Amino acid sequence: MYNVKKAVEGGFAAALMVCAMSFGAAAQSSSSGSKLSASDKAFVEKAAQGGQAEVELGQLATQKGQSDQVKKFGQKMVDDHSKANDQLKQVASQEGVTLPSGLDAKDQATKDRLSKLSGAQFDKAYMKDMVEDHKKDVAEFQKEANSGKDPAVKNFAQQTLPVLQQHLQMAQQSEQAVSQVKSSGTTTASNQPQ
Repeated sequence: MYNVKKAVEGGFAAALMVCAMSFGAAAQSSSSGSKLSASDKAFVEKAAQGGQAEVELGQLATQKGQSDQVKKFGQKMVDDHSKANDQLKQVASQEGVTLPSGLDAKDQATKDRLSKLSGAQFDKAYMKDMVEDHKKDVAEFQKEANSGKDPAVKNFAQQTLPVLQQHLQMAQQSEQAVSQVKSSGTTTASNQPQ
């Protein structure tokens, strides 16, 4: 009986060791591909998805926007975010991070919703989304620029932040301009209900 009990305890200990070694190997293999902290990696992945969304929504604005201001803003999003996306791809490659491809569910839903709009309705909805999105982007990039751990990722955030701040300012100005336009395309007085 004593030998059976000892064998069972020994088997349990061996099984526990195998589980622990397997867990350790899994943790090591999942982190060995990336040199980044979890927060830096999450920032890179989120920035890549957000950048791709800005490009696709900007393309939509150049096609569906009514006002020249919205179309120009959309083109600026395509140009600036394509450039930033290319820079981020280089950083991700150096740091061993695989970037997500395509839009996430939230951004795809936004694109689908905007695709169904046209004219002044599109302009207002797109610019409202751009203001909200760039407020979040500026906050996230500011946080990474201040407290990022990886020098390359932190540098990317620091270099991109002023561009995003400019986008936010432009988006706010454009949103204000398109909010004064009726669906017919005429400007309303600011004191009249819309």
